[in-house]
Amino acid sequence: MTGCGGTAESDAAPARPPAAPSEAAPSEGPQAGGDAPDRAADRAAGASAAYRKWGLEPFAAPPAPPRTKPVRRQPGGPVPVISDIPTKDKVVFITIDDGAEKDPEFVAMMKDLKVPVTMFLTDSAIRTDYGYFEPLAALGHGVANHTLTHPNLRTLGPAAQRREICGQQTKLAERYGTTPRLFRPPYGNWNEDTRAAAGSCGVDAIVLWRESMQIKNMQYQRGDKKLHPGDIILAHFRGPAELKGTTMTRMTANMLRHIQEQGFTVARLEDYV
Repeated sequence: MTGCGGTAESDAAPARPPAAPSEAAPSEGPQAGGDAPDRAADRAAGASAAYRKWGLEPFAAPPAPPRTKPVRRQPGGPVPVISDIPTKDKVVFITIDDGAEKDPEFVAMMKDLKVPVTMFLTDSAIRTDYGYFEPLAALGHGVANHTLTHPNLRTLGPAAQRREICGQQTKLAERYGTTPRLFRPPYGNWNEDTRAAAGSCGVDAIVLWRESMQIKNMQYQRGDKKLHPGDIILAHFRGPAELKGTTMTRMTANMLRHIQEQGFTVARLEDYV
């Protein structure tokens, strides 16, 4: 599934048992009011129960967003093209492409876990049920642009690229109320015509990735096969037909486990770009 392609992972990887949920409540800062500790304990218990439902342990809270975003498009300058975010924080960013699979259990999972993701949506994949993505957007997950029809943009001329990108900007703004600031070219394929078209359509950054989530494991671009601070992770809205019988929620749980096992937490991409 690297870059919106087919599933490449072998079934040879052993299935992982669900992680044992943490019984320790996440630490809370000082609270005002006599019953504040009780409220904090209730919130921690609720988070622990929500994560236990999905076989996971609660994530550490991400750090406060930087006061100045480390990735910014300069006025009149070219659109930045990024695969990671320059930061020393042990955070990574989850991005999910296309929109073909519309599993209601994934919406429930996101409501429970409150882990931020950015959705790079393609109109040809989501048009059968635009409404599916509304509760995800309402939860604060980012809505970003992945073209109208998912073409290899390097095979298209400037005008056609602009139609693909600007057309999806308009559709997503109409459907979800906000014009996307971020764009991902299908398959990660882009050229300078893509960058110019994205800029003319109001895009602030072209977002690629460092890791791609398969079914049980991640594919890494770096030789050390580890996550690094600021890495952008690619996943897809895919279901059992593409995931060899695995559900999207199970794939997502596997991804979150890999992130947590390496000592990282998940931050909101839009807070850094």
